[in-house]
Amino acid sequence: MCGILAVLGCSDSSQAKRVRVLELSRRLKHRGPDWSGIHQYGDSYLAHQRLAIVDPASGDQPLFNEDKTVAVTVNGEIYNHEELRKQLPNHTFRTGSDCDVIAHLYEEHGENFVDMLDGIFSFVLLDTRDNSFLVARDAIGVTSLYIGWGLDGSVWISSELKGLNDDCEHFESFPPGHLYSSKERAFRRWYNPPWFSEAIPSAPYDPLALRHAFEKAVIKRLMTDVPFGVLLSGGLDSSLVAAVTARYLEGTNAAKQWGTKLHSFCVGLEGAPDLKAAKEVADYIGTVHHEFHYTVQDGIDAIEDVIYHIETYDVTTIRASIPMFLMSRKIKSLGVKWVISGEGSDEIFGGYLYFHKAPNKEEFHEETCRKIKALHKYDCLRANKSTFAWGLEARVPFLDKEFIRVAMNIDPECKMIKKEEGRIEKWVLRRAFDDEEHPYLPKHILYRQKEQFSDGVGYGWIDGLKAHAEKHVTDKMMINAANIFPFNTPTTKEAYYYRMIFERFFPQNSARLTVPGGPSVACSTAKAVEWDAAWSNNLDPSGRAALGVHASSYGNQVKAVEPEKIIPKMEVSPLGVAI
Repeated sequence: MCGILAVLGCSDSSQAKRVRVLELSRRLKHRGPDWSGIHQYGDSYLAHQRLAIVDPASGDQPLFNEDKTVAVTVNGEIYNHEELRKQLPNHTFRTGSDCDVIAHLYEEHGENFVDMLDGIFSFVLLDTRDNSFLVARDAIGVTSLYIGWGLDGSVWISSELKGLNDDCEHFESFPPGHLYSSKERAFRRWYNPPWFSEAIPSAPYDPLALRHAFEKAVIKRLMTDVPFGVLLSGGLDSSLVAAVTARYLEGTNAAKQWGTKLHSFCVGLEGAPDLKAAKEVADYIGTVHHEFHYTVQDGIDAIEDVIYHIETYDVTTIRASIPMFLMSRKIKSLGVKWVISGEGSDEIFGGYLYFHKAPNKEEFHEETCRKIKALHKYDCLRANKSTFAWGLEARVPFLDKEFIRVAMNIDPECKMIKKEEGRIEKWVLRRAFDDEEHPYLPKHILYRQKEQFSDGVGYGWIDGLKAHAEKHVTDKMMINAANIFPFNTPTTKEAYYYRMIFERFFPQNSARLTVPGGPSVACSTAKAVEWDAAWSNNLDPSGRAALGVHASSYGNQVKAVEPEKIIPKMEVSPLGVAI
């Protein structure tokens, strides 16, 4: 994994331009502290900052074909690289890097090889034989990527906004599941699964098939030459990730190098819902468990750093990113370079509490499709940038292409929440791992109610953020909000506070357009807000906004207090989202 920056066809091959590209590349140094480099061919530049995970000794970039006419800079992990190498018997590989297959696949298949890659990736490929280039991003957008255009006709590619926002006339998020070819000067979707059309599937629910698909997704992600761990919040999703990893770690190459003892990590406010559950799961599956403690004020003090790194002003993303950002720094200090996490399950299975109000299976399924398509703007962005701020990689098995295919092909009637039948949110996933003979988790953990990560680290955390924003944003400022911020106008003081910070770091109009907006309740899309008329008066991304669903909904909460008076200590629970 790494941070990539490419400037293509800028009509400037001077030393000064090379220095400028290097300068911008260093803005991504946090993503790859192990090595950096730049490759220049005429007026095109490929730069990278590497986080070495597979073949750390020889996998430096850019990566080339045999005669170095094709160069690739890539941020990613290709889990099926060994199988792909076997399909390229006439090619010579320079390194053991999993990403070394990309240039050779291009030689064999041209631009039509991207769907052969099983993994997460963003890459830029430069073909010097005709001075063409190809850019692609993984299916769901687990890796972050942006594209920009300069007045000189250049095309810019960067893992983060900060690599190109000062030098491009216009820039935007590179769409997941797409490639961009210089030959066509247009985007083309390479990922076209059946669920993308939102057609209603009808396959019967097979719990063993779902379980096995997820186990395979976890196992393939144990590809590593460096130490790793798992984020464990004690919620369903992160607990399943941890349980499957612990069960199958022995016998893998990872275990041969680093042992069979899995390390788990969590973060949260003292007394938070996640903490007790995470410790219980860790004891049950036998991990070496780590809890990190920080104060509420430490979290508030990190707000500006977090917004700079995650590059959004979305309220729920910032709320959840702060504890993950602080936790990632602690994890990296222990020598761990990557972690497995639980993002994506709620989108696939309708795990957010507002799904309780889905009126029928058609709307339920269509909402899951919308949520998966938007993941790159929310949880994927959070998981990627909050961890990479400290040179830590997050891997997400729920967003495995094959697992998504299996899960999204299930008749959505089976996913519907039906309390009268004992079916709570994500029932199909829970049932798949409800093994009486060889249990994965304690029963009450397997059937624990959904907690969003920003709630699970402690309800006082969100209340503290609101109280802090209240001190910095006046009623008078809110009156003029629509004039100051006509696009995605903040409707709360917390949103206004985050927006002011974001605009200071990223003042361009293109930057503000990269952030999603619209009404939401408990992380719903704007369309799903229509499911309950009462929600329109209680718009908040917290799971507690799902009135009448969450056991600790806002209707049962006390008034927010000063952040200094809210539990003075925060403990830890993880990224996997308290699910």
